[in-house]
Amino acid sequence: MIEYDELRLSLEGVENKIKELGDSLDIDNTLKTIAELEEKTSAPDFYNDMETAQKILQQIKQLKNKCESYDTLVQAREDALTLIELAVEEDDESLLSEIQEAHNKFMKDLEEMILSTLLRGAYDKNNAILSIHPGAGGTEAQDWAEMILRMFTRWAERRGFSVSTLDYLPGDEAGIKSVTILIEGFNAYGYAKSEKGVHRLVRISPFDSSGRRHTSFASVEVMPEINDDIEVEINAEDIRVDTFRASGAGGQHINKTDSAIRMTHIPTGIVVSCQNERSQHKNRETAMKMLKSKLVELAEREHKEKIEDLKGVQLDIAWGSQIRSYVFHPYNMVKDHRTSYEVGNIGAVMDGDLDGFINAYLKASSLGQL
Repeated sequence: MIEYDELRLSLEGVENKIKELGDSLDIDNTLKTIAELEEKTSAPDFYNDMETAQKILQQIKQLKNKCESYDTLVQAREDALTLIELAVEEDDESLLSEIQEAHNKFMKDLEEMILSTLLRGAYDKNNAILSIHPGAGGTEAQDWAEMILRMFTRWAERRGFSVSTLDYLPGDEAGIKSVTILIEGFNAYGYAKSEKGVHRLVRISPFDSSGRRHTSFASVEVMPEINDDIEVEINAEDIRVDTFRASGAGGQHINKTDSAIRMTHIPTGIVVSCQNERSQHKNRETAMKMLKSKLVELAEREHKEKIEDLKGVQLDIAWGSQIRSYVFHPYNMVKDHRTSYEVGNIGAVMDGDLDGFINAYLKASSLGQL
């Protein structure tokens, strides 16, 4: 049967890609590293330093997931080929739909895993700190910022990442004036960094009684969360710390005291805020991490030889500077202006289906096209 032959040839044709992927992932050395780390966990004093222990356990989990994902991919290809062989021998056309589905899933998973090997920047494996700020336009722009927040939250959930709110300032009537979230997961920053820039919305505004079309903008800033093992020198006298009461979503029951923290780095003018914890101490600790992340990014931008890892300049939140347009009217389309990748199903995109845009960005970046 021609269909089975085509599927078999397609699966056999990626054998070299599978081998190259295994070499790129360095599976053999990864297994050795896992064994060495697991040996450390058996030491009687392993849990004396809980913070270090948690980091080691997390590293083991991430490395095991990498190996398991590769093994699952290899096995999926073998299973599909075996099923094709069985169907041909039995002259059974009823398996065609099942085999086509397995083939398509395998090809998609293979492509995604190959793309993940492009994430080799110094901070790509880190968690991501993502901030959203509406542009000019009042309630309409603030509503757009909240729509973007939901989009990224849904995207993170689809990938199995966890999301927590670090800072939240609600809009006067609707939407948000600013928000900062932490996306936790392996390679979270490597994927999310492609979203850095200005996002443009075109729609009939629900806040306009005349039903006119509006264009709104919101900027997205993405930084890697800097781990404690990365040294960032910050002088205490260079920091001004202000406390205030938490506000916004959940703010009314976070605390009745001034637990929220605003930290200003005087030499650079960088300001960070955190209000998601009940404890002022925890908020201070998180704000310091955010400040370190911003200072590291600033240092990277000033040193051009490392600019590739933190690429993406923050432009004015206005016309001509957008990285992507989301058009709800007079037609439906989302288009990335850097890669020309576009999608007509805007509902799926707003529900977190961003992988096509991210993958196109990673491909173009790896080819030096950005």
